[in-house]
Amino acid sequence: MKDMRLDHRQEQALYRTHFAQWNERLGAREPAWLRARREAAFARFEALGFPTPRQEEWRFTNIAPLLRVPFRLAAAWPERPLPDEWLAPYREWAAYHLVFVNGHFAGELPTDDRPPRLLARGIRALLHEEPEILEPHLVRFAEDASSAFTALNAAFLTDGAFVRIPRGAVLETPIHLLFLTLEEGMPVVTHPRNVILAEENSQATIIESYVSLGDGQYFTNAVTEIWVGENAILQHYKVQRESRAAFHIASVRIAEERTAMALDFSIALGAALARTDIVAILKGEGAECTLNGFYWARDQQLVDHHTVIEHAAPHGTSREFYKGILDNEARGVFDGTIIVRPGAQKTDARQVNKNLLLSTDALVNTNPRLQILADDVKCSHGATIGHLDEDALFYCRSRGLDAETAREMLTYAFASDILNTIAFGPLRRSVGEWVLTEWPEGEMLKELL
Repeated sequence: MKDMRLDHRQEQALYRTHFAQWNERLGAREPAWLRARREAAFARFEALGFPTPRQEEWRFTNIAPLLRVPFRLAAAWPERPLPDEWLAPYREWAAYHLVFVNGHFAGELPTDDRPPRLLARGIRALLHEEPEILEPHLVRFAEDASSAFTALNAAFLTDGAFVRIPRGAVLETPIHLLFLTLEEGMPVVTHPRNVILAEENSQATIIESYVSLGDGQYFTNAVTEIWVGENAILQHYKVQRESRAAFHIASVRIAEERTAMALDFSIALGAALARTDIVAILKGEGAECTLNGFYWARDQQLVDHHTVIEHAAPHGTSREFYKGILDNEARGVFDGTIIVRPGAQKTDARQVNKNLLLSTDALVNTNPRLQILADDVKCSHGATIGHLDEDALFYCRSRGLDAETAREMLTYAFASDILNTIAFGPLRRSVGEWVLTEWPEGEMLKELL
């Protein structure tokens, strides 16, 4: 552990140097309130330090491989058109696209058919043009951040998406936040910050995608803050398909007001090390929350989800369903907590985590938990870990399928019940096809399925 602590100090010193250069370069080009929040956030980062496996929340996720890489801040995308091939996989989607390259807004969105009061912009542009819109929302919780990575994101905030769905608006077309990372010849780090506000009685779907344009090594440190107003409905999908050499750390924070409904669906398919922390607070009476997730790790990938659903008001309802598939020497972590605060009577909460291990070397650590501080509630939780059913494999083989096809078909069947809950059809098909194309018999399975 001595060497690990030394690595942590060295890495913090590197970020200290980067922050001093970054702060000086920005100078007077940004509002004083944001500069003050940046500096407070970096002070918070230094006070916290990078986490180690000695901390309970990071006991199964060792970030030492990430700390060994001397990342530098990614350069801004030059003002020129985006190559068509980058967006080709998403052209069939009926969606409003905001595209970010290496963490910086790069183009798309303006369309003739979008609602007139919808605000969807890059944060950097808004800071230059209308900073007063951002001040009440941007980096408000930096001083209170309990995560070093969240504080680091606030300190190095470069760009990201600001989305405000106006009161009463019903968006039939999803908003797609597409984050692409390019190789720059050396490992880079990006710190995307997204703020999503769904005002009263509004409805919308937000898709947040992280995709590699190459196989290089880089680090994405993302934070998304979501506020769902009274009686609003918001669906949020986060899709992580980064390079197998990349590192992905993300935090999603959701606050719901009275009778609001929120869905967060986390899909983790890439990165060497991927960690997503999700906190949903049901602040208003009668709020409803659904946290769904699907993760698939192979080789020596590590994928970690830590979730918290906090019921802070009466008559709240929450459902959480996570499924994971792990193969080869992959490692998985699921740590889910449901908290029912005093006074949050009539809470109805359920949590389930199911894992399929395709190899004797794969490992998953699952820890579903309840913390109930009210006495009139209905709560349950559970977790399963297992292998493919031998009888089901035998049945498939008896119907003429070879061993590999049978194995892949049953594996896809395990994943399909959670993937089929993705309401946006193009995204559901895209994720399903991506999973199938990773398998030797995937093309055959497309026909069989």
